[in-house]
Amino acid sequence: MSQPPKLFDRKAIAQRRARASRVPATERFLHALARDEVEERLTEVNRTFTKPVVVTGFPENWDMAAEIASDQETLPLAEGAHDLVIHALSLHAQNDPVGQLIQCRRALQADGLLMAVLFGGQTLHELRTVLATAESEISGGLSPRVTPMGDVRDLGGLLGRAGFALPVADTTVVPVTYPSLAALVRDLRAMGETNVLANRLRHPTRRAVFKRAEDLYQEHYADEDGRLKATFELVFLTGWAPDPSQQQPLRPGSAKARLADALGTAEFDPNANPPTLTGPNGRKD
Repeated sequence: MSQPPKLFDRKAIAQRRARASRVPATERFLHALARDEVEERLTEVNRTFTKPVVVTGFPENWDMAAEIASDQETLPLAEGAHDLVIHALSLHAQNDPVGQLIQCRRALQADGLLMAVLFGGQTLHELRTVLATAESEISGGLSPRVTPMGDVRDLGGLLGRAGFALPVADTTVVPVTYPSLAALVRDLRAMGETNVLANRLRHPTRRAVFKRAEDLYQEHYADEDGRLKATFELVFLTGWAPDPSQQQPLRPGSAKARLADALGTAEFDPNANPPTLTGPNGRKD
C-alpha cells in the first residue's frame, strides 16, 4: 500500500533547528513561556512524578528535571517507562500527530499524564493573510508558506483518537509586536519555525512579494505606534493513560434521580399535544 504524501520535510526541520541552535536559547522566548506554563500547570496536579520525559527539538530550552527525548517520527521512548510525558512545541510539525500521541500513551505507565503544548490555528494569522495577498498580486498564484495548524477543538479530539482518558484542551493567546516584518522573520528563524512544508517553493521568493506583504501588514495589522502585531496561540493538551482507578462515565439509564425533578419542571410527555410556540411578533410558528 502506498504511503500518503508527507506534509512536513523532516530534513528541512533538522536544518532549520541546526541554524537556530547557533543563537542564544533566550531568543526562543515562546519556548520559555510554554515551559513556564507547563511547570505552573503541573503544580496544580495532585501528583508527584518520578519518571518524567520531555519530547522536544530544543532540549536547551526545556531544562526541567526530566529525561529528554528527540521529537523524531519514531519516538525513542520505552513502553510503560514514564509517569509523565511532556510533548514540547513540536507536535504541530509532525506528519502523524495522532501516531505521536499514541507513542506517548504507550510510553506512559497506567494513570500516567501527557501534557502537550503546540501552536494553534490563530498563530500568525496576520502573516498568512498578507503573504497570501501579496503573492497573489505579484505572482498571480499562491504557494505553501506557513504551517497549517488546527483549532483547539480539533486538536483536543486527537487525544481521544490516541486513546487517552479524561482529555482536556485549552488555549493561551500570546500577542507580540515587531518593528518590521524582518524582525518577525528573525524570531521565527531563532525558533526553527520558518517554512518546512514538503511542497514549499524551492527557489527564492521575489523581493517584491515581501515588500508588498510588509506594506499590507502595516496597513491592516499595525498598532498606533506603527509596530506590526503578530498572534501566537499556544494550545495545551492534557490526557491520562487509562487506568481502572480513574473516574468513569455512568452507564446510560443508571441515574438514580430524574433531571426534571432536579430542575423543578414537568417531564415532557411525547404522547401529549405539542405546545404552541409564539414568535416575536405574536405569530404562531
